[in-house]
Amino acid sequence: MDAKKRRKFLWNILLFLGIMFLTFYAVLRGQDPAQILGALGKMSPLYLGVAFLLGLFFVSAEGCMIWYLLRSVEGGNGSGARGSGRFASLPCCIGYSFIGFFFSGITPSATGGQPMQLLFMKKDGHSLSASSVVLMTVAVIYKFVLVLIGLAMVMFWRKPLKAYLGGYYSLYYLGLFLNTALVVILLCVMALPAKMTRLLHGLEQGLVRLHILKPSAARREKIDGFIRSYGEAVAFLWGHKVKVAAVVAFTFLQRCSVFALAYVVYRGFGLTGASALDVMFLQASVYIAVDMLPLPGSQGITELMYQSIFAGIYPQAYLMPSLYVTRGISFYFLLLVSLGVFLWNVRRSAFAAS
Repeated sequence: MDAKKRRKFLWNILLFLGIMFLTFYAVLRGQDPAQILGALGKMSPLYLGVAFLLGLFFVSAEGCMIWYLLRSVEGGNGSGARGSGRFASLPCCIGYSFIGFFFSGITPSATGGQPMQLLFMKKDGHSLSASSVVLMTVAVIYKFVLVLIGLAMVMFWRKPLKAYLGGYYSLYYLGLFLNTALVVILLCVMALPAKMTRLLHGLEQGLVRLHILKPSAARREKIDGFIRSYGEAVAFLWGHKVKVAAVVAFTFLQRCSVFALAYVVYRGFGLTGASALDVMFLQASVYIAVDMLPLPGSQGITELMYQSIFAGIYPQAYLMPSLYVTRGISFYFLLLVSLGVFLWNVRRSAFAAS
């Protein structure tokens, strides 16, 4: 990691820690620590263990999909590079997923995850084009499934959704709109690469004329590379429809696992009033609302929104403990595990290069 990247990495860490401190301050202010600890002590160890496993499955599942698609892309071209094609190992691909989770969690709008995944995949001998196609396919399907879930909730669960979300109802629609717009844009890039190239070039030139951006040949090359990579993703999607359908189904299961985590925590406190679907849909609404916001790990807004909408599900004494367990496992615990995986991969790469 060169000096510039190291400074950027440290800045992201400081920004993340600053937001985390403010989040903890806002969430813990005015709370009774004894009451919270007492409620946490009532959490069932069995349900707590299941919640941890669901969290680990959520991240590991992406690695399984990377492994599945990477073998299809590189395995068919006779590639024999270390770690590529038929030699791609499942643990290594799960490691890429944890690396992506860590850098997505500490960078605004999760922009740092995929570049770091590409870096480590390249170090392991995977071709940049194949890795890009796989990661873009996984990302598009991930967003596509999230949008489908969001639209289904609007169509079949609108009244309860509006009642539970209250003042956050408009934020939910904003998040759904942004995710839908992103999926539409990516699909347009895939289906109409030439037109989207001209459109993005025109947009870039317009921003340069307005002096919002400085002229840059490198930027234009990145735009062309972005479009070209998605063109390769289209070819892969059309040529592997059955595999893509399997990834869509598995992604749906992956998404539901983190929503089910919230219900497992609810049952872990011995509560039975709310249905599994109600709790899972509310957790899904939080993810959809904050997914595209430019905050590292969507910190702050996630906790505040959870407090507001889950107040209609949890008794007051269990609301904050449920937040700490649910958010602690689904984000902060996974972030620590991901940091460990990242550091191990850095050491492994350094050892392999020596």
